[in-house]
Amino acid sequence: MTKVSRTLIFTAAFAVIATSAFSQAAWDLKAGMAYVYGGPGKMSAMAMALAEKNHDAMMKHAKKVPENTVFFMDNGTLYSASGRLDPTGNFYVN
Repeated sequence: MTKVSRTLIFTAAFAVIATSAFSQAAWDLKAGMAYVYGGPGKMSAMAMALAEKNHDAMMKHAKKVPENTVFFMDNGTLYSASGRLDPTGNFYVN
C-alpha cells in the first residue's frame, strides 16, 4: 500500500457514509484522490496535488483508521465506533 493510499483511507471512509448504496457496494478508493466529509449532506472528491510537499503536509496530520471502525450518522453528525456489524446490521464491541 502506498503512502498516498494510506492517507486516503481516513478521508475516503467518510465518502462512503453519504452513499445510499453503502451496504450494496464495495469501497472504491483511488490513489491520488481525496474524499472529504464537509458536514451533513456535504461530500466531495477531488484529485490531490501530486507534489511530495503536499503529501508530507497531509501525512503530518493523518491518523490511521483502526480495523473494525464503524462510521455512522446520528442527527446529522458523523460518528465512529470501534466494533463490528453482523450481516443483519447489529453492532458488537470487539
